[in-house]
Amino acid sequence: MFQHVITNEKELRAITGDPSELVENKVIHHLDENCKQFIRQSPFLTMATSDAKGKCDVSPRGDGKGFVHILNESTLIIPERPGNKWVDSMKNLLANPHAGLIFFIPGLGETLRVNGKACIIADKNLLEKMAHKGKVPSLGIAVEVEECFIHCAKAFKRSGLWDPGTWLAKEERPSAAKMLAEHAKLPDLDEEAVTERLKESYTKRLY
Repeated sequence: MFQHVITNEKELRAITGDPSELVENKVIHHLDENCKQFIRQSPFLTMATSDAKGKCDVSPRGDGKGFVHILNESTLIIPERPGNKWVDSMKNLLANPHAGLIFFIPGLGETLRVNGKACIIADKNLLEKMAHKGKVPSLGIAVEVEECFIHCAKAFKRSGLWDPGTWLAKEERPSAAKMLAEHAKLPDLDEEAVTERLKESYTKRLY
């Protein structure tokens, strides 16, 4: 199918070149005050995991800014809020503890990347610190930080992600309900029915 597949780093570097001295030295191995401040201001992250065979998954996590609890300079905890019970990320972590996080701050092009080893915790005394409206998460994902660094804003600048002028009008956006209905192909579950299910979930089961 493809005529030229890159198979080693030498071939890759011949095309991309080498990183600058700044990029080479930007990685730190703990959460300094700059990283902590970024995480405290972030309401959203994505988490990459893989299973024992290397099959990958990326999952979003979001809440009010600072929803991720910073335990110390080497450990953070992500509260596990109610979802669809698919639990791909957590199943992966049971088989392979390595995780990659990207923290986002709306309007800011640069992101914070954190890589490390994760485990699933049920320590009530820690999870209580992440309660929302009296509801304590049943589980959390604790990440032991191995690497953290700032990622440049080029992807955001190219995509115009934070520029409302690039956003699709409501009627142009894909319908998640339509996609779910057509993918699931369940009897008596059309787009309208799925829309109602999603509405109920979003209004009654966020926490």
